[in-house]
Amino acid sequence: MNYSVRVLHCHSHTVAIHPHLNKNKRLGFLLPSIHRHQHPLLHRDRSHTLPLLSAFSSTQTQPRKSKNNIKIENVHLHVRLDHQVQFGDHVALLGSTKQLGSWKTNVPLNWTQNGWVCDLDFKGGDHIEFKFLIVTNDGTVVWEAGQNRLLNLPAAGHFQTVATWNTTNQIMELLPLNEQQQQQQQDDNLEHIEDTAASSSHSEAGPSPFVGEWQGKSISFMRTNEHQSNEAGRTWDTSDLQGLPLKLVQGDQTGRNWWRKLDIVRDIVGNVEGEDRLEALIYCSIYLKWINTGQIPCFEDGGHHRPNRHAEISRLIFRDLERYTSRKDISPQEVLVIRKIHPCLPSFKAEFTASVPLTRIRDIAHRNDIPHDVKLQIKHTIQNKLHRNAGPEDLVATEAMLAKITKNPGEYSEAFVEQFKIFHEELKDFFNAGSLAEQLESIYESMDKNGMSALNSFLECKKNMDAAAESTASEEQGTKLLFKTMESLNALRDIIVKGLESGLRNDAPDSAIAMRQKWRLCEIGLEDYSFVLLSRFLNVLEVMGGAGWLAANLQSKNATSWNDPLGALIIGVHQLKLSNWKTEECGAIENELIAWSIRGLSESEGNEDGKKIWTLRLKATLDRSKRLTEEYTEELLKIFPQKVQMLGKALGVPENSVRTYTEAEIRAGVIFQVSKLCTLLLKAVRCTLGSQGWDVIVPGSVLGTLVQVERIVPGSLPSPVEGPIILIVNKADGDEEVTAAGRNIVGAILKQELPHLSHLGVRARQEKVVFVTCEDDEKVAEIQKLIGSCVRLEASAAGVNLTLSSSVDFDGNFSVQSAFDNSFSGVEVPAFSAGRTVEYSQRQKLSVRVMRRQMRAAIN
Repeated sequence: MNYSVRVLHCHSHTVAIHPHLNKNKRLGFLLPSIHRHQHPLLHRDRSHTLPLLSAFSSTQTQPRKSKNNIKIENVHLHVRLDHQVQFGDHVALLGSTKQLGSWKTNVPLNWTQNGWVCDLDFKGGDHIEFKFLIVTNDGTVVWEAGQNRLLNLPAAGHFQTVATWNTTNQIMELLPLNEQQQQQQQDDNLEHIEDTAASSSHSEAGPSPFVGEWQGKSISFMRTNEHQSNEAGRTWDTSDLQGLPLKLVQGDQTGRNWWRKLDIVRDIVGNVEGEDRLEALIYCSIYLKWINTGQIPCFEDGGHHRPNRHAEISRLIFRDLERYTSRKDISPQEVLVIRKIHPCLPSFKAEFTASVPLTRIRDIAHRNDIPHDVKLQIKHTIQNKLHRNAGPEDLVATEAMLAKITKNPGEYSEAFVEQFKIFHEELKDFFNAGSLAEQLESIYESMDKNGMSALNSFLECKKNMDAAAESTASEEQGTKLLFKTMESLNALRDIIVKGLESGLRNDAPDSAIAMRQKWRLCEIGLEDYSFVLLSRFLNVLEVMGGAGWLAANLQSKNATSWNDPLGALIIGVHQLKLSNWKTEECGAIENELIAWSIRGLSESEGNEDGKKIWTLRLKATLDRSKRLTEEYTEELLKIFPQKVQMLGKALGVPENSVRTYTEAEIRAGVIFQVSKLCTLLLKAVRCTLGSQGWDVIVPGSVLGTLVQVERIVPGSLPSPVEGPIILIVNKADGDEEVTAAGRNIVGAILKQELPHLSHLGVRARQEKVVFVTCEDDEKVAEIQKLIGSCVRLEASAAGVNLTLSSSVDFDGNFSVQSAFDNSFSGVEVPAFSAGRTVEYSQRQKLSVRVMRRQMRAAIN
């Protein structure tokens, strides 16, 4: 018998930093040859280093082996972290056993609407040690403080255990799962080991993506019509609503079932123009998404409308969306939102607009070769409901019934099971919930010879990719296959996009409109699958060594290792272009990346080092690519959060779904993978150039209180600060006066690039203000921890250092004690830049006590 364990990990919103880091207040920006993120277990006894993982205990116990050949039962562990991390970050585990990565390879948790989760299998009786960790967008690892978590597993059982971030000293209690969950685990295990059952039905591989995203109520099989009694607890709040959102919410109140809710969307989408169009599309996309995932439930209302009614409404909505898409004045934002609506619409193929569609389920419910109890369940849970008031919940119920009747091969009539599988495929087709391969196969006959060839090529590559995931193919073979698949996807999507460019004719027959919907969904599905492929490539790149590996190869003047990462970025940017996002900019970035890839390294260009010139050119293009991703993300953040909050509150959608909606949209898009790839490549470029994200505009060495401002403008300082000030500035146009915010500014750190000969750069040099820029998000985050403290800024051609100062000399010189290495630097530097010391000497003496208090507070 196999069993299961669940770990619930509760986490505060404060990101925990390893306790050892609290002792190291000095920010040391290391040379590229020094690797900051070395494995903790290799250095856990070396207290003089700066490991993020040094809290690991030195004990590492091997899994217990069975004695006397006694069989050890399995334990299945379900891990859940109920915590929202920063955008771009993800959660992982690392521990002592193979399942936990053997202290070498992070075991990632998957992000869902309910938190971070993963499932693990262990031998009964194992002794395991592990820790939770957060991996930030730039690769920084943040670990739990304290010793390793210890867990002694029982011989067998289904359990869950609750953990809280940083409470590693607490004993982890195992809690049994309920009988229903245990039975489901046993059923899953039985199905897994039954080879014949697994091979007999592709439906048993797991739920469709549509059902996999379901967050509505669980399905219960009915023996009588109990659908109308299920609506309870729904609330609507129309206060503070007006215009389109009010119309939508009021329509939802009176429209209980799916076809009425679709009709609300049809009415809104079909009757707006101009400035209201984007707003209408946004609200409708949010509304339809929540319906399809079950967060807005659909119920019967006593009416009787077969699925052909839904199909006809869907066709009207689709026509309006295609009409908007073909307009010359359509905005990128409208295109972005329309693409999110299409997958939420049902199909309107001829078989679904027929007067009596989906009749197979009626025949199934009247078969004589199935038990009476099952017959009643099919009739009342699926058949009657589907033919009166179809809704997304019907596909969920159908997949649940399919799992039931295929659980034990031979329990039910083979002919009955086969017919039910066919019905399941038909219903998936109606909800446009088929797999990508199924969707592509549905358009095969409508393509020309080139299209058919491209489609076959992609499907063959995808099939080989899926097979390779289960094989032991070499890393090189896997990478080649991955790129071949991405390239075939690009070629196929190019053909489909070109086929959709002509627009939809006003006199197009219904069959042509239905096929166009299939083409549109295939095109969107290919974009979604490119997200998966890019994610796989990034995982491979991280295993190879990531940014450090690329930089090391470039230092050796070996640029061939950059070909695949740049090729992946070209593919990612091309995918954005095909999605009609800033097509000209995407095209320009593609051309630049291709040019730098072809050009490669040279020994020298003129009097300059060829490696440096190539890297600087590449950096400019990578910066351009990153700006493209940031603009996309900013648009999503403008489009969704406020409207999601308003609509979610009005419709009674769970708070967690509202809070995570926009983040989920960002994380699920190709733009997320392109952003991650840009970040990794830029980090490698900085390592190669030795800049670590810094650019020195005006060198020097100064000391002052670190204060953050949005821009350098009069009145930007949050409150009067006595003594010298070092600014950390969020944005600048280049036309500012460096001392406009205050005459006591002696240094500035700008969080963006700035031309050296800009007005701001020249004025900073004239006024002898030490001025640097920093584009490294990791460094900026470290700097911001020192805001309000007295710091020393040193900038030169050798690099940039920012040091927490704790000792002041009244003679105007500073003997700086470094909390980083607990020693004095021994370097005497002027309190301010040359020519400005006298002006502040008296004010310095008056403020020294304040500065000392700041330092004591910061150190404590």
